[in-house]
Amino acid sequence: MAAYTPGELMIARAAREIGDRELVFVGMRLPLLAFLLARSTHAPQAVGLFENGVLRDSPTPDPLITMSDPPNLRGARMCMGMELAMGLLQAGRVDLGFIGGAEIDRYGNLNTTEVGPDGAVIRLPGSGGACDIACMARRLVIVMKHERRRFVERVRYVTSPGHGTGRTWREAAGIPGGGPAAVITDKCVFTFHPRTREMVVASVHPGVDPDEVRALTGWPVVIPDPVPRTPEPGPEDLAVIRRYDPDGFWSR
Repeated sequence: MAAYTPGELMIARAAREIGDRELVFVGMRLPLLAFLLARSTHAPQAVGLFENGVLRDSPTPDPLITMSDPPNLRGARMCMGMELAMGLLQAGRVDLGFIGGAEIDRYGNLNTTEVGPDGAVIRLPGSGGACDIACMARRLVIVMKHERRRFVERVRYVTSPGHGTGRTWREAAGIPGGGPAAVITDKCVFTFHPRTREMVVASVHPGVDPDEVRALTGWPVVIPDPVPRTPEPGPEDLAVIRRYDPDGFWSR
C-alpha cells in the first residue's frame, strides 16, 4: 500500500459516507476533497451544495482551496443566492451534511462559539451555517482533529446540536434532521449507539493504539474487542486526492 497522510485517510473515509445521487452539503477543507473523491469514484451522480450558493453535479476541472474559487463556479449547475442554498436544507432536500467544530461531546454536540476557562474566554467564529446543517440535514458527518481538549465530556456551548442529551432528545426538541451519523478523526471513526445515541468507536486507524484513542477522549469511550481497523485509502483514492490537492494544502 502506498504511503498516505492522516488527512488522506480521513478524506477517503469521509468519501465513503457519500452515496450516489445524494445531495451533499459539502463544506470546506477535507469534506471538499471527500466530495470530489466520491464523485470521481463510487458516487458519480452525487450533487454538491455549497453554502455560498454553488450547486455542482460534476467534479471541478481544477484544484480548489475555497468553495468560491473560479473552478468551482465554472461549470456549476447553478450559482444561486445563499438563501436558496439554505432553503434546500429547510425543505429537507439535503441527504448529508459535513461540519466540524472546536469542541465535541459524547452525544455529538458541537461548539464553535467560545472556549477557555471562566474569565479567560476565547471567542470563536460561531455557527455560520453549521447549526442549520446540524438541525436539518437528513444525516450529519463530523470531521475534526482528535485532541483531548476538543473531545470533552460536555461542550461549553452548544453551537450545533448533535443528539443533545441522548436517546430521543432530538425528537423531543422538534429538530427535523437525523443528526450525527459518524465522526471521522485522525485517529478513529465513531458512530452512534442506536439507542443511547452516544459515540462509540467503529474503527481505529492503522498504526493507532486504541489506548491513544482512550487518552484523547474526555469520557470512557467504548471500543470493540477485537478492534476493527479503518480501511486504508487505495491507489485510486490517493491519485484523485492528490490531483485535486497537489500541494497537500488540506490533506497534509
